[in-house]
Amino acid sequence: MIARNPSLTDQVKQHIKERILAGDFEEGRIPSENELAQELGVSRTTVRDALSRLENEGAVYRKQGAGTFVNEPGLQIKSRLEEIWSYEEVLRDHGYAPSVRVLQVDEEPASELVANDLAIAPGDPVLRMEKLFLEDDDPVVLTLNRIPAAYLDEDVDEDASEPLFAFIEAHCDRNLSYYLSEIVPVVLDSAKAELLGADPGTPALCFEEIGFDQDNAPIVRSTSYFRDDLLRFRLIRRRAGA
Repeated sequence: MIARNPSLTDQVKQHIKERILAGDFEEGRIPSENELAQELGVSRTTVRDALSRLENEGAVYRKQGAGTFVNEPGLQIKSRLEEIWSYEEVLRDHGYAPSVRVLQVDEEPASELVANDLAIAPGDPVLRMEKLFLEDDDPVVLTLNRIPAAYLDEDVDEDASEPLFAFIEAHCDRNLSYYLSEIVPVVLDSAKAELLGADPGTPALCFEEIGFDQDNAPIVRSTSYFRDDLLRFRLIRRRAGA
């Protein structure tokens, strides 16, 4: 039985997802909503909502008159681009054993671009955090985050290795609610290439992001560079209304 709490639908969704990954469903056929509801001790509506979320993720598909089935291609999606996750989670989802190396934590004056993105004045101090995420000894992701220093409540060096959303909650008394993200192809300069174990001029994928807090105010400007030979992102694209 699954305990009742406000995230009951998410619990049911996770339970079904775990069974899918374990190969529990013969020939990939998901039991009916009534069967699952009875088995888990929840309402049919809760099961229907959980299956709808799995369908939106691409983990299952529905066939008219036949039922719901495991979507094997959809299981190749390890990290959903519309969700906020730590890079440690991303690497684990891709089968890696991650570690993080803090390269630099210091203050710098905000450039005009950074100031504009963070709604502060040019020259205002920002905390600059540069980190490298590794799989064993192989660097995979290089991140650079800038947070207005006025939002910070104390010395932060010891906690710089925390996931960014946890760091912001701990030291800024704010929550990272969402990112406005751009996916940009770049060519690595010599400094970034050396950190990522690549040759200068190597093409790479870059996320340029502005993170917003619970009051819809910009709280962080983030730039992330990925080794695309070690980490790939997949997504499912559907026709509108399909």
